[in-house]
Amino acid sequence: MRFKINKRIISSYLTTTVSITLLLLLLSIILTLYFSTSEISKYVKENISFNVFVNPNSKEIEIFKLQKALDAMPFVKSTRYITKDVAAEELKKELGDTFLELLDENPLPPSIEVKYKSEYANKDSIAKIEKYLKNFPVVEDVYYQKDLLYLIYKNIQKISFIIMFFSLLMLLIAIALINNTIRLLIYSKRYLIRTMQLIGASKSFILFPFIKAVLVISSLASIITMILYKIIFSVLSSNIKELNEFITHETQLSIFFILLILSAIIGVISSYLSVTRYLRMNVNELY
Repeated sequence: MRFKINKRIISSYLTTTVSITLLLLLLSIILTLYFSTSEISKYVKENISFNVFVNPNSKEIEIFKLQKALDAMPFVKSTRYITKDVAAEELKKELGDTFLELLDENPLPPSIEVKYKSEYANKDSIAKIEKYLKNFPVVEDVYYQKDLLYLIYKNIQKISFIIMFFSLLMLLIAIALINNTIRLLIYSKRYLIRTMQLIGASKSFILFPFIKAVLVISSLASIITMILYKIIFSVLSSNIKELNEFITHETQLSIFFILLILSAIIGVISSYLSVTRYLRMNVNELY
């Protein structure tokens, strides 16, 4: 009889652990989606560049001074000096050789390609940067595709909002399901709770074993989840190399700690509410 009871308890805890593991795996995917969206948005913004065209009569030392000044500015991520010859080569790749063969000389001015930091990738900041750069004596013009830039920025905002809303919704669903799983576990022990209450056990004495068990289950489920997560990520990243850029090792550790803390908090709150509920019930309500 004792063996059957122990087997039933083990089966109950095992089922709960598996259920919470699957729900935490769902949460890890949601968190990955959220974090990677932020990184992808940052990557896109920081790879949109504008060209600072300098006066063709400017000396190279003046252009290098301008580039150095740009590198020191807080909104600049990186710069690249494009000479007239390099500009011609890049244009050949885009339009072919025939375009430049019709001309006697290379009409393309030297320029500095500037990539700015993601936090400055908005309409107002870029307009201010453009106005500021035009004050330099050697700068002839500042060029960037305004319509394309604003369209990309607008779409990034929309996509980010949709993903955040979807992630929040899935997070609430996962939390509710974890809560129900723990409540079902405690529901199966409701007669034990009432028996302990009848023999005079205090509320804290009854609560402690359940909270301890749920903390062990949530910790074990978190560890299993991260092992499964690492296996899935390794398989995907071996085929999609860009994943390593968007989901770093630090991000994965953050996801692990969030899962560990979140599952523990949900477990403790659910255990407390469920046990307290059964302590308040009368005998007829237990059935």
